[in-house]
Amino acid sequence: MEVLQRTANRGSVSTGYDIDNSLKLEPDNSEFLSITNTSEGSKRTATYSFWLKRTELDASSYMQVAGLFNSGETVRFMFYQDHIMLENGWGGTRKRLTTNAVYRDTSAFYHFVVGIDTTQSTAANRVKLYVNGVQETSFSTEEYPDQNFDLAIGRSGANYPWRYGAYNATYYKTAGYLAEAHYIDGTQYAASDFGEFDEDSGIWKPKEFTENYGTQGSYLNFSDASNLGANPKGSDIDAVLNNIAAADQATDTPTNNFCTWSPLWNFYRDSTITEGGTEVAGAGGGWSHAGASMGVMNGRWYWEWKITSSDIGFISFSTLEGNLNLNNLGHDNSVIMGYGAGNLYTWLNGTQGSNESTGWGTWAVNDIISIFLDVENSDRRFTLYKNGSAISGSTSFPVSFPNAMQTANGGGNIFPYNVQYENDGGEWNFGGYTTMSNSTSYSDADGNGSFVYNPVLGGVNYYAICTKNLAEYG
Repeated sequence: MEVLQRTANRGSVSTGYDIDNSLKLEPDNSEFLSITNTSEGSKRTATYSFWLKRTELDASSYMQVAGLFNSGETVRFMFYQDHIMLENGWGGTRKRLTTNAVYRDTSAFYHFVVGIDTTQSTAANRVKLYVNGVQETSFSTEEYPDQNFDLAIGRSGANYPWRYGAYNATYYKTAGYLAEAHYIDGTQYAASDFGEFDEDSGIWKPKEFTENYGTQGSYLNFSDASNLGANPKGSDIDAVLNNIAAADQATDTPTNNFCTWSPLWNFYRDSTITEGGTEVAGAGGGWSHAGASMGVMNGRWYWEWKITSSDIGFISFSTLEGNLNLNNLGHDNSVIMGYGAGNLYTWLNGTQGSNESTGWGTWAVNDIISIFLDVENSDRRFTLYKNGSAISGSTSFPVSFPNAMQTANGGGNIFPYNVQYENDGGEWNFGGYTTMSNSTSYSDADGNGSFVYNPVLGGVNYYAICTKNLAEYG
């Protein structure tokens, strides 16, 4: 059977309705939120809507669950081998919908809506799934609840929490950015109540939901870092945070989607990508490679790398054009520059170019390297700073890309690219989320991103790689 791969919302367009924040969920920490209601709502009719940008792909992970397995009335939304699986009931009452399509895009947000109404006489109308505004109708398993079946939704008490994220510390953990999470008690809504197609681009974009949330409804927008579980709609019962801290708030959202490292461009020996696609570590046994979710054709761009390993680290760029050259560490049409024991190493088009003993001076764990990428003109080049200061050494900056990567020679989009040796890696900051300690929070000239150092070089503004900036400069 042909398996379809559904693509995510491609990112920001001018909406008039902006989503400012998301919540980064990390499987290593078994992070989740839960709401336990104190009064009963509808057990037959509800809608839940949320935006999600996946950052790690696993065999199975929860996004939402209501009830407990032993209650016999569980409602679950989960990814199973990248398909969506919806389950209602448990044991002998369980009914399941499993999509034929897979949802593996980690470069942008998906919008998911599930509308439930078991009172409907037509079985297919009792559970409806919408992805980016389109109703999904192709299922490998297609089972619907019996008419008037009472589900786990709408119930109160400790056995029926409404949960986003990991099921527990062992099973079904979630990796990604969760945004604009609605639960509406008592009404079955369609995707068009939460979003619309942009007239010019055709991109599915969010709009404000203005209807009533019902008795047990909830709305989580993660705008208050001091109370990320704040629920100002419906039941007004705040979500309980489990292993979630203020630092998990992000500005990577459906209306401004930021660059991250992609598990789909991850090869040779697969790198380990964690923390919302912002931390990368090598797989051991040699070289590992990872690429970014966004590339640039024009403009000036900025991001940061914090060194977390004392051995070898690399800052790299690739156009994705040409063949992968595993034996010589990289792609054709790529630049890989790194350090080890204070020495500078360079690879151009997959071939080692130099090993300069004076290099860039001494780099150490916790140093932060600022990357300024300039593709504004035909002379594509980049400059590096260390801890906010210019780097001096035998190689001067800016460094121009080789001819094959210049626009005059057919060079395409330039992608941030990441190469690790053994278990080396680092923390990265593209502006939407980072694990770096950041007390300064510099934004670019358009107010996008949050950086440790100012993204200005020689009085010239550089910008975060995000969809709002790409629409204007990229």
